[in-house]
Amino acid sequence: MTMPGTGAERGGSPTMRAVVYHGPGSVRVDEVERPRIQHPRDVIVRVTRTAVCGTDLHPYRGELPDFTPGTVLGHEFAGTVHEAGAQAPFAAGTRVFASDVVACGRCPACARGWHYQCPAVTLFGCADVVGAPLAGGQAEFVRVPFADVVLAATPDDVTDEQALFVGDVLTTGLAAVHGAEVAPGDLVAVVGAGPLGLLAGLCAVTAGAARVVVADPVPARRDRAAGFGFTAVAPEQLDEAVRDAGGRGADAVIEAVGSDAALDCAVRAAAPHATVCAVGVHHSTAMPFPTGLAFARELTVRFAVGDPIRMREQVLALIRSGRLDPSRIVTHRLPLADAATAYRLFDRRDAFKVVLCPDGTAPAT
Repeated sequence: MTMPGTGAERGGSPTMRAVVYHGPGSVRVDEVERPRIQHPRDVIVRVTRTAVCGTDLHPYRGELPDFTPGTVLGHEFAGTVHEAGAQAPFAAGTRVFASDVVACGRCPACARGWHYQCPAVTLFGCADVVGAPLAGGQAEFVRVPFADVVLAATPDDVTDEQALFVGDVLTTGLAAVHGAEVAPGDLVAVVGAGPLGLLAGLCAVTAGAARVVVADPVPARRDRAAGFGFTAVAPEQLDEAVRDAGGRGADAVIEAVGSDAALDCAVRAAAPHATVCAVGVHHSTAMPFPTGLAFARELTVRFAVGDPIRMREQVLALIRSGRLDPSRIVTHRLPLADAATAYRLFDRRDAFKVVLCPDGTAPAT
């Protein structure tokens, strides 16, 4: 008998194990049909490392009521090429990582480096929230469309675990630093001490920030931020903390939560002529911050989506130089079979960042 994921068949089709969404609070590892090449630009990746992201918690917490049950989750993953289409420039066995943003690479938006604005844009494992549904990477195998654009080879001196961060959250952190226009010597405020907030803080340090103040309501997350060398405060203390540190507020502010309250907190912490960059996922239909204050201080408030396709070489350079190691934020490494446990731990904040190992190499616990 052949085990699922290594050649088992259902109705004549090979199968694999994958993390499947079954409704709010319910994910399971199911045996599903293994993906196949559907277009010459496709690649099938055998996944070695995949992570649970804060975005994955939105359907898990019931915040997306129309999210489709049966969706294979996950958009942060790395692995090796299992099979490549005729137009995909990757050989079998090549180590690769994927951008969470899937784009064609050939339209006017892609030509300008605006991959999230591509008419064909979609995200792995996000049902039809953005673009057409596409099975995610919390699985033994995943199909990558437009692989000549979406996939990149993992350098020999970068681990698969480090590489998966380049495909989403670390690149978003660097996009926040660019968007907030962090300059050498700046006092930087970060609202949110989750994985995105801490990685944005680390990216700010590489950009020359003199001091990073991180605000979060959860004491354990503040402790973790302090362990990275940041000044950590509760959100209600941020305004006072940045004024004590710099006298006029933060030179650059990064909002890494995606809530109205977090954006309000970020704007209030900003110094005159500062830039606030929001990289948390926002859905508000109102202007959730004090516009009068923003006007009086002549602030720039912008929103950014990280673009791994455009920025991955910059991010890889930071890792390869030793200036930044995203794996520092990983607290749990679990087998794919323990995905339900991973989601519970992450949802309850008993884990900070969870990496799943579909290739069976998770460390013994």
